[in-house]
Amino acid sequence: MLVLSRKKNESIVINDDITIVVVDIRGDKVRLGVEAPKEIPVHRREVFEAIRRSQAEAANKPTSPTPPSNPA
Repeated sequence: MLVLSRKKNESIVINDDITIVVVDIRGDKVRLGVEAPKEIPVHRREVFEAIRRSQAEAANKPTSPTPPSNPA
């Protein structure tokens, strides 16, 4: 893991197209702003994990059998 020190209004750049800016620091909380292309999803970890769980559950859910078709 790369660990960087940044002050308020300072930023880091990832891969030329993602910028993370320190917006505010209050006590033990840091507010970050993320600028990324729209096609790159950006989520808090707990939201990301909930999405993955939901996708895994949907993938493991049995599908109902398709009823036989009636020839005309």
